[in-house]
Amino acid sequence: MKSSPLRVLLLWLLAMLVGGLIAWNSRFSADMSFFLPAEPSAEQQVLIEQIKEGAVSRLLMLAIGGGDAEKRAAASRDLRQRLAAQEAFVSIQNGEASHLDQDRDLLLAHRYLLSPAVTPERFTVAGLHAAIGDSIDLLASPAGMLFKPFLTRDPTGELATMLAGLGSASQPASRDGVWASRDGERAMLLVQTRAHGADTDGQEAAIRIIRSAFAETRQALGAEGLSLQLSGPGHFAVAARAQIKQEVLLLTSISSLAIIAVLFFIYRSPRLIGLGMLPVLSGALAGIVAVSLTYDTVFGITVGFGAALIGEAVDYSTYYFMQSGRLGLNGWRQRFWPTIRLGVATSLCGFGALLFSGFPGLAQLGLYSLAGVLTAALVTRFVLPHLAGPVAVTNTPRPLLNFMESGLDGLSRLRLPVLLLAVVAAGWLINQRDQLWHPDLSALSTVSEADAQIDGELRADLGAPDSRYLVVVNGADQEAALQAAERTGRHLDRLVDAGVIGGYDSPARFLPSRTSQDQRRAALPESAVLRQRLAVALVDLPLSAQRLDAFVADVEAARKAPPLSRDDLAGSSLALAVDSLMLQRADGWSVLLPLHPRINGDELSIPADQVRAALAGSDGLFIDMKAEFDALYSDYLSEAIRLSLAGVGAVILLLAVSLRSPQRLTGVLLPLLIAVVFVVAGLHLLGQRLHLLHLVGLLLIVAVGSNYALFFDRSARQGKPDPETLSSMGVANLTTAIGFGTLSLSSVPVLKAIGLTVGPGAILALLLAAMFVPRGTNR
Repeated sequence: MKSSPLRVLLLWLLAMLVGGLIAWNSRFSADMSFFLPAEPSAEQQVLIEQIKEGAVSRLLMLAIGGGDAEKRAAASRDLRQRLAAQEAFVSIQNGEASHLDQDRDLLLAHRYLLSPAVTPERFTVAGLHAAIGDSIDLLASPAGMLFKPFLTRDPTGELATMLAGLGSASQPASRDGVWASRDGERAMLLVQTRAHGADTDGQEAAIRIIRSAFAETRQALGAEGLSLQLSGPGHFAVAARAQIKQEVLLLTSISSLAIIAVLFFIYRSPRLIGLGMLPVLSGALAGIVAVSLTYDTVFGITVGFGAALIGEAVDYSTYYFMQSGRLGLNGWRQRFWPTIRLGVATSLCGFGALLFSGFPGLAQLGLYSLAGVLTAALVTRFVLPHLAGPVAVTNTPRPLLNFMESGLDGLSRLRLPVLLLAVVAAGWLINQRDQLWHPDLSALSTVSEADAQIDGELRADLGAPDSRYLVVVNGADQEAALQAAERTGRHLDRLVDAGVIGGYDSPARFLPSRTSQDQRRAALPESAVLRQRLAVALVDLPLSAQRLDAFVADVEAARKAPPLSRDDLAGSSLALAVDSLMLQRADGWSVLLPLHPRINGDELSIPADQVRAALAGSDGLFIDMKAEFDALYSDYLSEAIRLSLAGVGAVILLLAVSLRSPQRLTGVLLPLLIAVVFVVAGLHLLGQRLHLLHLVGLLLIVAVGSNYALFFDRSARQGKPDPETLSSMGVANLTTAIGFGTLSLSSVPVLKAIGLTVGPGAILALLLAAMFVPRGTNR
């Protein structure tokens, strides 16, 4: 090996090594932040926070099935104990009585700071008489047995008042002392991980700990018949990443083997096949490195999209090997490289427009494509010739060439019928335009219907929040945010009383603002005053003042107690409720107030307009999370369409400047346009509603197809395509169709969409370019 090839090889290896190290240390994610804007609105900011850091995104729902109820309950208790010893979890709830007693005791101990009923009026003679009378009456109700042990300590019924305020929140059923499903066939647990929802590695580690702990529980109890189901945002994110990784590896392996088989048939040289993969590997790695250095996270969808790059990147080495054999390196550079360079430039123009997207996911796809395509082309131009040396590829058999050339003549005769069909298809698509695009993000979800059904069942069994309807308030600090939540809560109370909403949750119920705590503390009378008022208030009630010494002592202790803080709730489900609804941000705190819909027949609904009207002028911002997601996706799709059109416009301008002929420009663009129309029509006929990645696939058709059209345009000036051009385009088209078409086998919607779009689109682009680019003229 001469020094120059050796130096080129060493430099390439060094670049690949550095790129590999960067890629190895990159952070990969499969969460929904791919679809979130870089500069969100106030409503969109809530979406981002909930997806990345919200407590709801950190909740995992566990269901233990199999065995009998006693065995499931024992497993639930054992599993909770094992998980409680792990640092990976903030809270593990399973409804055990000891845990419920802890929550009750916390409420009882701090009742005078927590109860909204504590006012100066409540501790007047009249107020005490009415409150104690209500508590005595409560003893005759079905709930009386629950509150009877606390009558002398809490005669004003503050504990009952607080629990009544929580009535809107659904509670899991209980069986054998632990939470159970509604049908009683599963024991239920609710786990909050320490890792944020966007920390897929942390979520995966937590799930691994849960599964390991459950295996130990089964072994310890000798209950091999028990099974564990998990669900929740973290579970879906981990599963999605694993699915994307598995399918990318599998489909890349399949397409690589198929492409290698094709190339071996053509090259008959393992060495050339290996060298032909250099642009592919270089482009794929360059794409990941560029994205990793520009963004904090490389999205799994971007990596999956990169797997398809093998289909286009291998084209460049194919062109070189099959076109330079007779001409040599210098002849190839003079005759063919300008056309390839123009084709690369059109790809860069098309995908470069995506860089201006306000959505990081779309910008990532654009950057990956730019870096990948450009690197693959540059490696082919400057590295591959030095390493390959003189190339002698077996000529395409003359009978096959004759067949291809005669096929071109046959295609030419189909111009008019195909053009008419394209016009009809375009008219039909215009008529069907309202049905072409999928309206929401569900089209891109990797969650199967079965998994979604399980998630819905577990969520209903546990009463876990889905937080579709939220009111959000903000504050410069925690105290200001809690005060804003209390003010907004008074507006929501009126909506509950009017039957507009079924209820709402608020962290201020368990952690009131310092201002509210001070007001409630100030409403408590001194011991001597309280005893005097009790003596009068109890005159005609069946309860003597002498039995209320504990009540007087508790009131006095509450008067002198320090303010309640989040630390006082540690280890309880009250802390979980507070943490779930409060989020610290760089510029302050946000408080979430999830709304519970009223039951309207079989429908659960919240009249958004009425809620917004009621909150007008308040601190609260009403958000329908599903509506925001749908609107966000609509904005995303609209922007992607605009940018794609801008990219196509840049391609047209580049070709117009380069070709300098309206006839040639039309001959190059018309096949691309018709290919896009036919692909969209075909997808619509198959019942496929288009989404974002179909759009990216259509852009790829333009990028790949422009190479074919430009080669035919260059050959047109010679009368007909030469054997090198014709055979290289045929092989390149086949490998491209294999590389992209293999993705149509994927169960990941975004990958499948690219495969279904680009695979047939690339073949159509070649056939249509052969059909419509004029030949036999010197222009």
